[in-house]
Amino acid sequence: MAIGIGIDTGGTYTDAVVYDYDTNKVLAKGKSPTTHHELSIGIGKALDMLPEELLKKAKSVSLSTTLATNACVEDRGGRAHLLLMGTKRSTLEWLGADKKYGFSYDDVLCLDTKSSFDGKRYEHPDWDKILTENEAFFKKADAISVAELNAPRNGAVMEKLAEEKITEIYKKPFIAASELVSDLDLMERGATALLNARLLPVIDRFREAVKDALEKRGLDAKRMIVRSDGSLMTDEHASSRPVETILSGPAASVIGTRALAQADDCLIIDMGGTTTDISIVKNNFPYMSGGISIGGWRTQIKGVFIDTFGLGGDTRVYLKEGQLTLDSRRVEPLCAAAAKWPKVKEELKKLYSQARFHTQPLHEFLYLLREPKETDELSEAQTRLVEKLRGGIEMIGGETLGIYVPESDALEKMGIVMRCGLTPTDIMHIKGDHVSFDTQASLYAAKFFIGSMDAYKNDEEDHLSDFCDEVYELVKHRLFVNIARIFLETKYPDIFKKGADASTLAIIEKKWESRNEKKDDKFFELDFNVSAPLIGTGAPTHIFLPDVAKYLGTKAIIPKHSEVANAVGAAVANIVCTSQVMIRADYHTGGLGGYIVYARDSHEKYPDKADAIEAAKAAALKEATQEARLRGAKGELKAEFSFSSRGSRDKEGSAIDLGTTVIARVSGRMEV
Repeated sequence: MAIGIGIDTGGTYTDAVVYDYDTNKVLAKGKSPTTHHELSIGIGKALDMLPEELLKKAKSVSLSTTLATNACVEDRGGRAHLLLMGTKRSTLEWLGADKKYGFSYDDVLCLDTKSSFDGKRYEHPDWDKILTENEAFFKKADAISVAELNAPRNGAVMEKLAEEKITEIYKKPFIAASELVSDLDLMERGATALLNARLLPVIDRFREAVKDALEKRGLDAKRMIVRSDGSLMTDEHASSRPVETILSGPAASVIGTRALAQADDCLIIDMGGTTTDISIVKNNFPYMSGGISIGGWRTQIKGVFIDTFGLGGDTRVYLKEGQLTLDSRRVEPLCAAAAKWPKVKEELKKLYSQARFHTQPLHEFLYLLREPKETDELSEAQTRLVEKLRGGIEMIGGETLGIYVPESDALEKMGIVMRCGLTPTDIMHIKGDHVSFDTQASLYAAKFFIGSMDAYKNDEEDHLSDFCDEVYELVKHRLFVNIARIFLETKYPDIFKKGADASTLAIIEKKWESRNEKKDDKFFELDFNVSAPLIGTGAPTHIFLPDVAKYLGTKAIIPKHSEVANAVGAAVANIVCTSQVMIRADYHTGGLGGYIVYARDSHEKYPDKADAIEAAKAAALKEATQEARLRGAKGELKAEFSFSSRGSRDKEGSAIDLGTTVIARVSGRMEV
């Protein structure tokens, strides 16, 4: 029996599973709140929920986490500086690089070195002068990074020399962009390297916490970490490449959900409290996005494709011009609020009994989520509202708050004030599909809605049923529209470079409106037929997804153990490494002079394109294989090649070769 442990440390919970690789089954699972002050505590508690005899048999521990993701969003990390070679400070400011790429100008030192695009010529700077004049810049950093213009074309000569010169004096972690990425964009390369340097202490803290939790339980197993593309690397490898984990948790969720559903091609729908995340798996591998952008940072790190939109169990239900509508923002469900504050149910009962029906949300409540850090940044009205809420939760239109509270919106966006309102979670309580809190509070709020809408004249039970069904249909509607949109955008990326436009969305809306109509138009019929199943994860998906799948001509699958899909994904992920080598036609005044192959550490010229392709394949395979071994792959590796060519024509109509990219993809397993 080959046993592995999967652990996921998320923002709210830490999950752990024991996985049997021989039978592809989850043998045990545990879930515990994430303890941010000391991560090893939450990890240990999740492990303690698993049978000790199974833990002792495990040969490997695979990890996933959202810690790097959260650090990017919350602007946390170590002190890191970037040496940017081949540009000027004025160029950064002209580009607005701080806003476009995420780094602060104070963290960047520009050297206006000269190099040629083909990588044949480059300029050596005066390193003694640079190190002497910028001593404070290097000393203040806990880690130093470098990115050089045209490095992918010249073997990163200047990046390597910078590392040699700087680490000779400053014994600090050093990150070269060429060790992480291979695309040409200098600013993205620099942002990637700098962010990686900032995240070093974040990943170290996580690694130490896992190590501590395992050692306390006498577990000695090889540790692996899920990368943003859903593949694995060793724990040691991750210590120098934390930027490759910024989508570790979401990637593990995709891999785990697919494995649990045993589907090679599928669409994964993860519905949480605030948002719904959708990912695509095709040919047994997640659909990939380009460089990941997160928390203002624009990187060249590839990651799983995730489309996120506002829809969850806690999405606000409200009236807009008398019509029932779903907001895009999260509110606290009234059933949950009433469980914490009995006052909520009492006030809702009073509101309904007095028949105070109104188009304004008199059923909603506000409470102070946290004290504002800088009160001088608040308006007088906002300050007064904060003062009113210091006494506890208050009902809109009640004795303390007026019917109109416009100053609340900004405070809610700032995370200072929280709104409580009717949500799909409340409707699930009323219908009995999910009951964890105070159903009666939800019921009073629903009856207030019924009395406030022209479509319903009283609160008879048939109206209550119709009302609840209408909310459910709104959720299904938003799911349908977004799933259809994502299929179109990914099927036709050239057409929808900027996303689906209003006309496309209007067509999808029309299809939803006619979903139950009989198809009797033989002349023309528009269908959205999906062959891949929809895989649901997250508490509400089993309620809404089957009907949406039916309208898309497919089926919905809600796999067992989906609540620990991230930990399962960590356990079942493989090591997959991709390397690409560029071939460029060498044109000069005499015509085509051959083809240049740009490998990571060298570039060679070949007279024939076929020879150049074979050389590029060998170089790409070598790089991918080396990377796979570094990440911990053992035994035989599977290799695949793909090619991407670009061409054009000159004024005379003759063909021009604009280059070919050879891509090698190597996959293997860690030793279990």
